[in-house]
Amino acid sequence: MKFRMLLFFSFVVLLSLTTGCTNGIGDEKQNIVVQKRVSDGNEYENFKIITENDKVEKIKKILKKADWEDAKLNMDRPADYQFIFQFKDSKIEAKAVGYEIWINPNIDKVEIVEASNKYALLNEENSAVLFEVLTGEKLSRVE
Repeated sequence: MKFRMLLFFSFVVLLSLTTGCTNGIGDEKQNIVVQKRVSDGNEYENFKIITENDKVEKIKKILKKADWEDAKLNMDRPADYQFIFQFKDSKIEAKAVGYEIWINPNIDKVEIVEASNKYALLNEENSAVLFEVLTGEKLSRVE
């Protein structure tokens, strides 16, 4: 009887430790849907879907470090690309946040607008990384 109690107690402790040490990362599904402008108008087509966690995390880090300003903008042309960052985990329903990016005339930086009217001009390094992860191309080759 003592052996069964000890075995049961050990099982409960082991189960508690296992449950308490999980961080839920495996439950979270993240992706970025990238769309490219296909005409002079406001028409976009799906270009790429990014599902690799390391790439999604790179984009999240850049967006978090960006110097965001509250602004209502009226850009002179539609965005060159737009992307939707999506995540879904077991605790939160699916959430999507949309962004639009413009390549500046010098082709060395990108301007980004979050759907909630926040604006940021990324520095050259972050612009290059963001653009390459989103498109698979170097920023300087885009015209």
